[in-house]
Amino acid sequence: MAVATQLRMLVRSTRPEDLEMPIEGFADFITPIENFFVRSHTLVPKVDLAQWKLKVDGHVSTPLSLTMEDLKAMPSAEVVGVLECAGNGRAFYQPPVAGIQWANGAVGNGRWRGVRLVDVLKRAGLKPGTVDVLFDGADVPLGSMEDFQRSIPLLKATLPETILAFEMNGETLPVKHGFPLRAVVPGWAGDSWTKWMTGIRVLNEPAGGFWMKNAYLHPGKPVAPGTVVPANMMQPVTSLRVKSVIAAPLSESNI
Repeated sequence: MAVATQLRMLVRSTRPEDLEMPIEGFADFITPIENFFVRSHTLVPKVDLAQWKLKVDGHVSTPLSLTMEDLKAMPSAEVVGVLECAGNGRAFYQPPVAGIQWANGAVGNGRWRGVRLVDVLKRAGLKPGTVDVLFDGADVPLGSMEDFQRSIPLLKATLPETILAFEMNGETLPVKHGFPLRAVVPGWAGDSWTKWMTGIRVLNEPAGGFWMKNAYLHPGKPVAPGTVVPANMMQPVTSLRVKSVIAAPLSESNI
C-alpha cells in the first residue's frame, strides 16, 4: 500500500487554528489525518478521559452519564463519510462575504468508528414528542462568543449512519478532530459534526440559541448575490450540494 504524502497545510487562522487541505489532497480517497482540514471556533480544550463522561438528558426517560468504557461496550459502527465546512469555497464568492476564506480544501473523507447515536438515544428512552437532539462540547467560548451548540432533528439523529465517533481512520480520534468523541452526521455540513462532545440534550421543541438562530443559516431558495434576506426566512444549514474540483493536473501546470 502506498504511503500518503504529508502536505503543507494552508493556514487560514492560527488562534483558533483553521487549516485547509491543499488541492493535491484530493488524490486520496480516505484523507490522511495529517492532511485533514481543521476548523475551530475556539481554542482546543484539554479533556481528561479519566474524568470525562457523556451526559444524555432532557426529554428522556432515563438520563445517562456514560464513560468511554460504557460506549465501547456497546455495538460499534463504522462509517466512511465526507466532512465539509459549510463555508468551503467562500474565497470565490462575489461579492465577498465575511468568514474564513476557504478555497477548495475545507473538506475531507474519513473512516469513522463509534456507536450509533440512535442506540444511545434508545438507551436513554426517548419520550413521545421528541423533536431535536442538541449537541454540546467541552470547548470554551472566546470573549463574548456564545457557547457553540448545534442540533439535528430526530429523523437525522436516528439514521444508522449518524454516529458518535471515537476513532478516525483506524486511530484514536485526534485532539484537533474532537477527542474523545465527536458527532458524525454524513451528508450534512461540518457545523453539525460537534467535536469534544460532552452532552446530548433531547428536546421536545426546536432548538434555539445563538448558533441555531444567528449562524450557519441559508435563505432556503436561490437569491441574487448580495441580496438581504429577512431573518425570519433564513433556515439552518443542513445538507450541502456536491462540489467538484480538478486536482490534477493543477491549473497552469505544464505536463
